[in-house]
Amino acid sequence: MGHSSVSDSPGVPSRLRTVRLDGTPVYRYQQRPGLPPVSVIHFDTEATHAGLPPNHRHAHDFHVLAYVEEGTGSFTIDGAERPLRAGEVHAVSPGQVIGVATVAELARGRAWSVAFTPDAVPALASVSPLTWTHHPLLALFSSTAGHGRVAEPDRANWSAWLADLAAELADPGHLGAHEAVTALLTRLLVAAARLAPCAPGTPDPLVERVFAEIEARFREPVSAADIARTLGYTPGHLTTVLRRRTGRPLLEWITERRMTEVRRLLRETDLPLDAVAARTGLRDATYLVRRFRDRYGITPQRWRRTERARVEPPRTSATTPLTCDATATPAQRR
Repeated sequence: MGHSSVSDSPGVPSRLRTVRLDGTPVYRYQQRPGLPPVSVIHFDTEATHAGLPPNHRHAHDFHVLAYVEEGTGSFTIDGAERPLRAGEVHAVSPGQVIGVATVAELARGRAWSVAFTPDAVPALASVSPLTWTHHPLLALFSSTAGHGRVAEPDRANWSAWLADLAAELADPGHLGAHEAVTALLTRLLVAAARLAPCAPGTPDPLVERVFAEIEARFREPVSAADIARTLGYTPGHLTTVLRRRTGRPLLEWITERRMTEVRRLLRETDLPLDAVAARTGLRDATYLVRRFRDRYGITPQRWRRTERARVEPPRTSATTPLTCDATATPAQRR
């Protein structure tokens, strides 16, 4: 929850994106090139909490999962107070307004906070972002859930998973770190989803209509105004309603869907950028590069090279041992 209280600091890759009319700042996840969009903070000292200003109302455009190991406190979500107790997991969805007036009480205890965008998880990166709101892995983030309590015997597992995730993120150049990060985040989301109520939330009819229209037309050069007019609303009204119900305005959902398709085309085809832009409703290659770099902190060309280098198996010779350290002992290799 403290991910957006300080920007441009280690472990907190977020930056101010906009300020709402009521003065609430909204922070965007600032993805670092070559790294999965995941960050972890461990609150366990007075110093860690000193950076949290009193009642620092803010919102994110990314997801936050918080786990309380020890201590008590409270925070507010969209004005409703939510207590913090040992063993609880809290899910904060994009767009929800967070108040942290008494979270500093946790300075006498311990808690973890994981910030991520869903495309950090392979199972979510491979599907339309318009399905994220009802995806089983994000069940705890639904409007009918929001938090759950970990059974006493399982709490050590949660602490271990989070510590392992932090360790992998601290050394991103380590062999297999990227895969370990995505696997650990997936494991956490599975465990969190199992804490959610069994009954799924009822889909919002208007949101479903908007998402269906975006899915049908995102490959065309349509605007938010075009989508709104087709559905019989003014752009301002539909944007406000969608942001209130999903945490993101209409244009961001259109852009997110386009960027997911851009990544798929970069990963699976050799199409030049102008062809990718034409197939995803973007004006031209220059505009595509600007939007992609703003979203992911890296150019599309570099992302394509990095992604392909990561998934291609390394070439080895008959005399090259299959270990990262040729001097390792047999015991170390095991």
